[in-house]
Amino acid sequence: MTWFESVAEAQRRAKKRLPGSVYSALIAGSEKGLTLADNLGAFDELGFAPRTAGHFAERDLSTHVLGRDVALPVLISPTGVQAVHPDGEVAVARAAAARGTSMGLSSFGSKPIEEVVAANPNTYFQVYWTGTREDIQRRLERARAAGAVGIILTLDWSFSHSRDWGSPHIPERLTFRELLRFAPEGLTHPRWLMDYVRTRALPDLGVPNMASPGEPSPTFFGAYGQWMQTPPPSWEDVAWLRAQWDGPFLLKGVIRVDEARRAVDAGVSAISVSNHGGNNLDGTPATIRALPAIAEAVGDRVEVLLDGGIRRGSDVVKALALGARAVLIGRAYLWGLAADGQAGVENVLDVLRNGIDSTLLALGKRSLGELSRSDVLVPSGFEADLGVAVG
Repeated sequence: MTWFESVAEAQRRAKKRLPGSVYSALIAGSEKGLTLADNLGAFDELGFAPRTAGHFAERDLSTHVLGRDVALPVLISPTGVQAVHPDGEVAVARAAAARGTSMGLSSFGSKPIEEVVAANPNTYFQVYWTGTREDIQRRLERARAAGAVGIILTLDWSFSHSRDWGSPHIPERLTFRELLRFAPEGLTHPRWLMDYVRTRALPDLGVPNMASPGEPSPTFFGAYGQWMQTPPPSWEDVAWLRAQWDGPFLLKGVIRVDEARRAVDAGVSAISVSNHGGNNLDGTPATIRALPAIAEAVGDRVEVLLDGGIRRGSDVVKALALGARAVLIGRAYLWGLAADGQAGVENVLDVLRNGIDSTLLALGKRSLGELSRSDVLVPSGFEADLGVAVG
C-alpha cells in the first residue's frame, strides 16, 4: 500500500477497508459524543508563536519517560484491537519498536503479553481493577515474568450504555450463526477478509491476558462482565496495587487536580490525563484543557502524560508546551493498523514525528525540553481547572 501523509488519510483508508461494524467499534465515543468531539476540537483552539530566523538545522525529538529513553514523545496507548488486523498488538509492538518508542498492551488485547514483549521489550502492561486482589496480583506476576517494564492502571472507563449514533453488533463468539450474519460485511470488504483468509484463522474475540492459569481465554464480554461486577477501587486499592510493582507505574484517567494529588500520595510514578478517548462520562472536558493545571500542580513530582485527541505532530507539541512529558495515541495507530498492518502503524508514527520536527523548526527550538507555554497561544477561558480549591 502507498504511503499516506496524514492520520486523517489513514482513517479514510481504514474506513474503506474495514467492515462497518468493526470501524464503528473503533470510533466508539459515548452518549452524544461531546467529549469525543472536544478532544479533537480543543487542539484547534490553540495557536503558535513561530519565529522567522535563527532556526536550528537539526532537532532532537527524543525524551526519557516511564523509565525508558524513546526516540519521540509518542507512546502507544493500550487498546483492544480485535478484528482490526490478524497480527493485532504484535504488529503494533513491532512498529513501535522500529520507530524507537514504547508499547502499552491492554488486558483486553487480543495477543498474549509474552508475544508482545518479544516484539517490543519496552512494553507496559495495562490492568483494569477486575476481580479480586489475588486475580489482579496473578496478572501482575504474569506480566513481570513476561518482561513487562511497567504497569498502566486504567481508571477512566465508566459505564457507557448508549451512543446517539448507535452501537455496532459485536458477538461474544463467532458461531456459525454469527458468521452468516456477518458474511455480507466481510464479502463487501474483500481486502480485510483476505488478511484473515491468508492466516487461516477467524478474528479472535478472546482476551488471553485475562485467562486464569490452566483455563481457556475468556471472551471480551466475559472479561467485561467480570469488570462490571467488580466494585470500583478506592485510593487505598490504588496504593496497594502500586506497592505490588517496583517499576514504572502509570495511572491513566486523571482529569482533576485534586485527584492528581491523590495519585501522587498513592505513590504512582506517572499519570495520564485521559478521559478514555471520549468513552467515559460525556461532557467531560478535553484532556488538553485539563492538562495545564494538572501539570502545574504535580509535574514536579511525577511525570504527566496526555492521552486523547492527538492527530498530528503539532498536537503533540502543544501538549508538551503545556506541561506533558509525552503523549499516548490510540485511534491514530488503529487507523494505521487497519490500513496497512505494521507498516501502517509505522507510517502513522512517521507522520507524527515529521509534524513534531517541522513544528519545532518553525518555533525555533532545538529540542523538546526548550518548549514552554509561551510557544502556544491559549485563548481566554480555554483551560478546565477541575478540582482546584477556590479561595
